[in-house]
Amino acid sequence: MALRHAVLAALLDGEYSGYQLAKAFDIGVANFWHAVPQQLYTELAKLEKEGLVAGRQVIQESRPNKRLFRVTDAGQAELERFAADVSKPSFIRDDLLVKVQAADRVGTGPVIEQLDERAAAADAKIELLGKLLLRLRGDVDEGEFLRTGERIGPYLTCLRGLSFEREHREWCLRIAAVLRERRTEHAER
Repeated sequence: MALRHAVLAALLDGEYSGYQLAKAFDIGVANFWHAVPQQLYTELAKLEKEGLVAGRQVIQESRPNKRLFRVTDAGQAELERFAADVSKPSFIRDDLLVKVQAADRVGTGPVIEQLDERAAAADAKIELLGKLLLRLRGDVDEGEFLRTGERIGPYLTCLRGLSFEREHREWCLRIAAVLRERRTEHAER
């Protein structure tokens, strides 16, 4: 998957400025694709040049002018082509796992600290995702929303992000506890 497809998918919900797109990425899309704002602005320019998005200038009196972008028919067709392609299996690529693998030989203190930090970051993300899920479905209960909601794609990807963050938090807490226990036992010998 290229950044272009994540941008096109994010724009399916309407017109966004580059700033609004960056916020959308930061909250919802970041569950499955990370991009910094500068990458998004660059990608929007490329997509507009290729005719996959259309931009329009909005004149603002008390603020700088802004450009709003929307998916074109060609962009929709590109997303349909992308959706039909076979997806590659996902894999984990995480430097913290390399540190855990080497913990027996390099010391556990810094690794335990990083595991604790990751668990805390996952807690914060879990809270954020829970709020986002509530906002997406409104007053409707989840089962009803999943059966009848007008647009459930963002909700479904948010559910995956929530599941990932919960599992990641639990793994970090468990591994930190194992390393602490081993450190204590080895110190007593």
